[in-house]
Order: sequence, then C-alpha cells, then structure tokens
Amino acid sequence: MRRKNKLSHLGGRFFGALRAQPLTPTDAQWVENRLLATEQALWQRMSKADQAHAFGVMARVDEELPEAPREVLAAALLHDVGKVTSNLGTFGRVAATLLAAVTATGRHQVWAKQSGIRGSLGRYLTHPEQGVRLLTEVGSDPLTVAWAGEHHRPANQWTVETEYAAVLWKADDD
Repeated sequence: MRRKNKLSHLGGRFFGALRAQPLTPTDAQWVENRLLATEQALWQRMSKADQAHAFGVMARVDEELPEAPREVLAAALLHDVGKVTSNLGTFGRVAATLLAAVTATGRHQVWAKQSGIRGSLGRYLTHPEQGVRLLTEVGSDPLTVAWAGEHHRPANQWTVETEYAAVLWKADDD
C-alpha cells in the first residue's frame, strides 16, 4: 500500500481542522452507541477536528465493512486519541509535524516525558503510544488498543487482522 502525497494529506487535515464543526446529534449518538462508556469519555476529550476526522474514518470503514465488529469501529474512532495528551491546538500540531521532519524519532520519546512545550510536542509526536496507554487504562478491546499503536506503521508491522487493518489504514488515508 502507498500513502497519498503526504503534503496533500497534511494540507487537507490542516484546512479541515480550521473549519471543523461538531458532529450532528444523530452522528454523535451513532458514535456513542459504538463506544464503551470509558471510551466515550476519551472521545469527549478529542478536539472537534479530531472527532470529525475520526468519524469520517469510521464512516469509510463502515461503508467498506458493513458488518464490522464494534471494536473495529472503535479503532477507527479512537486511533488518534493519544493526541489529547499533548494539549496542542492546530498551529502547535503544525509545528510538531514540521519538527518531526527534522528530528530523530528517539528524541520524541524522551520529550514526551518532559513538561512544558517540549513535553507537549513529544506527546503529540508519540500519539500512537499515548493512545495505547489511554485505551489500555480504560479497558478497550485489544484490537482497538493495537490499532491506535499501529496506525502509522508499515503493513508488515501490523498485528491487527489484515482484513481489518487494511480497511482501517485506507480509510485513514482518504
């Protein structure tokens, strides 16, 4: 599998974040019906932009796999939940993304344990690991937890069942 042009993808996410609207009451109810109560609390911490993105990912997964189990839909909805630990707004996230392009990944792990702006940047850049921690703490299904940690990895590093992982990955790339 091959990702779309990364710059185009990131540009789309940026402009989408700037104009993000809350979900409609119907869509919010649909989400609530697919998340555990403990996962709903994490969902509520996500930004409007992250919720809108995740809802779109989940809708594409549901379209591709109409009989997808709840934990697969939860994985689509919560794959980026680790971003809540950074407390960064849209422009801080842009800065973090640019920083990631010029720094060694190993530094991000160290930064994530620090306070201040460096800690926020580190937590944003390690959001898959942060998501694993959060979802594990609230008792999410192992598939949901695994996808949060694996959604940026190459296919040969996925542990989630290939049929589900491929659909989740493609839905997140659209």
